[in-house]
Amino acid sequence: MKKPIIALTPSYDLEGDFLRMNPTYTDAVSAAGGTPVILPLTLSDEELQAVAGLFDGFLFTGGPDVNPLIFGEETRAGCGAVSSLRDDLELRLFPELVKADKPVLGICRGIQVMNIAMGGDIYQDICSQYSTTQQHSQASKSSVASHHICPQAGTLLWDILKKDRIAVNSHHHQAVRALGKGFQADAYAQDRLIEAISMPGKKFILGVQWHPEGLWKHDADSAAIFQAFIRAAALNCSSAGRAE
Repeated sequence: MKKPIIALTPSYDLEGDFLRMNPTYTDAVSAAGGTPVILPLTLSDEELQAVAGLFDGFLFTGGPDVNPLIFGEETRAGCGAVSSLRDDLELRLFPELVKADKPVLGICRGIQVMNIAMGGDIYQDICSQYSTTQQHSQASKSSVASHHICPQAGTLLWDILKKDRIAVNSHHHQAVRALGKGFQADAYAQDRLIEAISMPGKKFILGVQWHPEGLWKHDADSAAIFQAFIRAAALNCSSAGRAE
């Protein structure tokens, strides 16, 4: 069977005016058995439709904040830099992937933009909008776990991990608040912030707030998430007639 081809959304450097990709994402996809391909940020509607049909799976990577005006709020103190190009691409692309039932994994910004694309919203700044003593923006590198989350029974994340408590890293100051259409909460932090979401009835649509691409080399739970994603993409690849 051919390796599934996975499209990754890149970050856009606002100061340098160039695209960039953290190799931890591409390495994690490759190690799990996929072939990573980096998308451009500017696609016409016709090109976007073609992209949605071309690839076997999609990874929405971490990155800058989503513009709060998109989900009907004024920008609060604490909200960071935004990327209009990236907002436009991902918010147009994700609903098409839902319609096509393509496997999607969203990480950090990825979980947030997926939720917003389906009508949900986020906390613009956890420290000023949510009462918690838990550290969600750790000082340590992403290869170090800093707190625990609790996967919920009967969800996609539970089916992957079969655990009700795992350790994760944490590099975010925003988080999912109201769930978008079709989403359910798959995991919570100990302070009840949503840490993972999925879409029941779809092949594989999973968003996680932490960074498994920073942990997978030495953490079996993080590796299992990528492996499950690539397996779903491989099945999609086979059903599309690309298997050998």
